[in-house]
Amino acid sequence: MRAKVLFVALALASACFAKDIKTVVLTTNPQMHCNNCEKKIKENIRFEKGVKSIKTDLDTKTVTIEYDADKTTIADIIKGFEKIKYEAKEVKENPKKVDATTSATKVSN
Repeated sequence: MRAKVLFVALALASACFAKDIKTVVLTTNPQMHCNNCEKKIKENIRFEKGVKSIKTDLDTKTVTIEYDADKTTIADIIKGFEKIKYEAKEVKENPKKVDATTSATKVSN
C-alpha cells in the first residue's frame, strides 16, 4: 500500500514539473544544400543546451529543432549556429520547396 501511495505522489509531482517542449523552424545562411551541410548542423547543434531533436529538410532548406524552453531560447539556438559559421533565422511562415530544375518555389504542405 505504501508503494502505491509513493508511486501516485511521484506521478503527481512529475506532472507538476512537466517540461516546456517547443519547436522552431529555422533557415540558414549559407543555405543548407547537401548532406555534408546537414551532417555539420546535426552533429554540432545537438550539443546545444536544451536541444531535444533536430530534423533537416534539403527541399525546403530548413532545420526543425525541438527544444526544452526551460533550458534554452531560440536566441541561444541561433547563437549555436554562429559557432559553426551559419546565420540562422526563424521561419514564420510555411517553408517553400525550391525546384532545382526551374528555380520555382512551391509552398509545402
